[in-house]
Amino acid sequence: MSMVDEPLYPIAVLIDELKNDDIQLRLNSIRKLSTIARALGEERTRKELIPFLSENNDDDDELLLAMAEELAVFIPYVGGEEHAHVLLPPLETLCTVEETCVREKAVESLCRIGSQMRENDLVDSFIPLVKRLAAGEWFTARVSACGLFHIAYPSASDMLKTELRSIYSQLCQDDMPMVRRAAATNLGKFAATIEAAHLKTDIMAMFEDLTQDDQDSVRLLAVEGCAALGKLLEAQDCVAHILPVIVNFSQDKSWRVRYMVANQLYELCEAVGPESTRTELVPAYVRLLRDNEAEVRIAAAGKVTKFCRILDPELAIQHILPCVKELSSDSSQHVRSALASVIMGMAPVLGKDATIEQLLPIFLSLLKDEFPDVRLNIISKLDQVNQVIGIDLLSQSLLPAIVELAEDRHWRVRLAIIEYIPLLASQLGVGFFDDKLGALCMQWLQDKVYSIRDAAANNLKRLAEEFGPEWAMQHIVPQVLDMVQNPHYLYRMTVIQAISLLAPVMGSEITCSKLLPVIVNATKDRVPNIKFNVAKVLKNIIPIVDQSVVEKTIRPSLVELTEDPDVDVRFYANEALQSIDHAMMSS
Repeated sequence: MSMVDEPLYPIAVLIDELKNDDIQLRLNSIRKLSTIARALGEERTRKELIPFLSENNDDDDELLLAMAEELAVFIPYVGGEEHAHVLLPPLETLCTVEETCVREKAVESLCRIGSQMRENDLVDSFIPLVKRLAAGEWFTARVSACGLFHIAYPSASDMLKTELRSIYSQLCQDDMPMVRRAAATNLGKFAATIEAAHLKTDIMAMFEDLTQDDQDSVRLLAVEGCAALGKLLEAQDCVAHILPVIVNFSQDKSWRVRYMVANQLYELCEAVGPESTRTELVPAYVRLLRDNEAEVRIAAAGKVTKFCRILDPELAIQHILPCVKELSSDSSQHVRSALASVIMGMAPVLGKDATIEQLLPIFLSLLKDEFPDVRLNIISKLDQVNQVIGIDLLSQSLLPAIVELAEDRHWRVRLAIIEYIPLLASQLGVGFFDDKLGALCMQWLQDKVYSIRDAAANNLKRLAEEFGPEWAMQHIVPQVLDMVQNPHYLYRMTVIQAISLLAPVMGSEITCSKLLPVIVNATKDRVPNIKFNVAKVLKNIIPIVDQSVVEKTIRPSLVELTEDPDVDVRFYANEALQSIDHAMMSS
């Protein structure tokens, strides 16, 4: 917290507020603990403030959380690393409270302080604290202890290390599932600090206990431990100890554990190496892709490209592609969506021939999926396929499907396609866009549904930003201006909106020469709705053009509109005139 420049005179007030009945005042004071500490000085902070915080029996969780957070950065205020141990008692108390987020923050702060403490202070103060928490009567203390072992262990003597390993082993077999969960979560961190000789014996024994736990919430956390321990063990030990556990977990009776395996599979493959992945984990992965729980299939489908990168293309085609085909017509839309978000990445892995033969039909079926997210996920990654099979083949195979969707009878489908157009344009390039998709963009401006016309106008603006004003001047502006004579006022309104959106992108010169005359001409339209929208557009154009243009062209048009019979037209015209006056005053 940077409170260096804060005046120190209200310190007495802050100290009084620490004891106030009003929780907000207490919280305010806790958040300014570093200011109080600086005012008191290092010695008084150690002897008065920290003991006061240790005895503070406040029961408000928000306040305790703030205190745990503040104490993490308190080492400079108590006199540096040599006095860091005085911060441990208040945090030890916070490690035993019932609220999880307070305990977690206290453990985080203890780890931060412990990593800066001197070795002898760790042995004298930190390790006894860990032992006290681990032996705590209430489970909250034991849960907190699990997160501190990796800080305490490296500086301990051999005898103490043996004791700490023994204590952690007891926590792995604790009666309370919450403690076993915490032990499983922190096992990887603790294992990273342990000597190789004890890793194979003590840690693997603890790991085995956790993998056979009767609570699925503990077993699923042990899955994460598989990846962490795999990185620490040598290859042959990993295959001997970790691989059988992964294979068993992939067939666990709890879908949550199987889900965790599916989610962590890539990391697990890295841990056991390519050979074991091919022989043991491919069958396990195929089982997960065909799992009867949709959540497991979602997690597995989301990893399909990453998994295929580890395998030879032949293996991927032989074992994984049949499952991918099944998933592309899965009963769950979320499974199809997860697959669609990654399947395009398989094209570079499988190569051109396999992509054309095997993947393109799957892409096409997903592109015609009834669920919009599935279609979006395919279209948003088209560039990955483009790199493999080339733009010509892509346009022959996938673009007809996109054009078909662009004219779909459901307006929401058309809307989804419009939103992908700028993305497609950036991926496929300007030449390709002009040939295939340019006409569609103009066609949407005259759609029967307002949402489509609105999205089409925004789409033109995004295309102008993507390809630049010169391209827009050639391909968009003339066609938009031609539509201003449309007999139907709603279509004329869309053109007015499109001009309003294009003006900031096109810049002052084109706005004055091409767009402004059309807008000024529209002030004489017979429909009031057009006229008050014109007044709004003129107001938006004011910052873009020169002051002389505002006075010569825009102001006279607005003055004319202020005398219109329609009340709304007069209102918006006056509003725009006020905007001109305001701009003049400020300049």
